Amino acid sequence: MPLIIPEDIPAFALLKQHSFIMGCNRAKAQDIRPLEVLIFNLMPTKIQTENQILSLLANSPLQVNITLLTTTSYTGKNTPKSHLDRFYVNFEEIKGRKFDGAIITGAPIEHLEFEEVKYWGELVRIMDFLKTHCTSTMYLCWGAMAGLYYFHNIPKISLDSKCFGIFEHFWVEQDLILNGLDELVKIPHSRHSGIDEARTRANKHLKILLEGKESGITALKDEKDFFILGHPEYSKDTLDLEYKRDLNKGLEIAKPKNYYNAELQPIFSWRSSASMLFANWLNFSVYQDTPFILQ
Repeated sequence: MPLIIPEDIPAFALLKQHSFIMGCNRAKAQDIRPLEVLIFNLMPTKIQTENQILSLLANSPLQVNITLLTTTSYTGKNTPKSHLDRFYVNFEEIKGRKFDGAIITGAPIEHLEFEEVKYWGELVRIMDFLKTHCTSTMYLCWGAMAGLYYFHNIPKISLDSKCFGIFEHFWVEQDLILNGLDELVKIPHSRHSGIDEARTRANKHLKILLEGKESGITALKDEKDFFILGHPEYSKDTLDLEYKRDLNKGLEIAKPKNYYNAELQPIFSWRSSASMLFANWLNFSVYQDTPFILQ
């Protein structure tokens, strides 16, 4: 929750640059209500992804109402229909609403061109909707690539080898979403694609936040939304399960880097960074900027 101090105290101007504060005048006039956050879950293992994202959103002291969204133009086979029917809505059911925040997940479809994805038209419609009906959206992994491609014409590029493991990232520019994070931020990656970094650096509407020597540009933002090419939401065993799944399929796959200890047990080294990223997004980009009445 924000620290409430007078706007004219010298500390206000200083703390405003890097801390969650609110002026007394605004605090007196503020009503409190739960934040409305939409999660557009594109992952085939929807229940696992729900657990991962909700556990991070739950770390914030803010009250958050969740709406789970799925596609109607494509239905996967990995989640029971009973679960989708009970807990998910489609776009027609929410297109008249507004949201404080939204999260668009990744999807294991990097081998396809964006326009070849069965639900691309539906995704475009929802991304356009969020630009006008949502205060801030966080795009993750393939979702980030899709958002950067659609809004900023940043192409997706196939990598020579899979970016797979836990990688360190250094700060490129300061931003409130990085507040409280170490100067080296660990984030999991599991992807065969990246983005055109030259075109990204030349785009004046994009601010690069985190970059890794091995993983490249990983976190960036535009005027209201965030794009994270990794998977900060991943649980401790997610990369291990992916690695063993591909081995069992007979696929050529290297061990995830910087992940196992000497006994080949996963080390959970990114949890605090992920919690801070999600909490900062809720606090600084959603809670402080969203109107009290969503119209």
